[in-house]
Amino acid sequence: MNGFTIDCDDCSQQHTTCCDDCVVTFICGRDEDDAVVLNLDEMRTVKMLQISGLVPELRHKAVGDATS
Repeated sequence: MNGFTIDCDDCSQQHTTCCDDCVVTFICGRDEDDAVVLNLDEMRTVKMLQISGLVPELRHKAVGDATS
């Protein structure tokens, strides 16, 4: 994995209560239409923050992607 893109437009959880504590919203306070692209080191950092309980678990699942 070279990177990971989080784009609300392709998230199967978009417009649900999952958005309320999404890691993207939590960390980035981004605009609604902005995708977030993480490189491998950033993804590892987010994972470590999740494991330590400092940020919510990443819930993004691309529409039609059963393996996410």
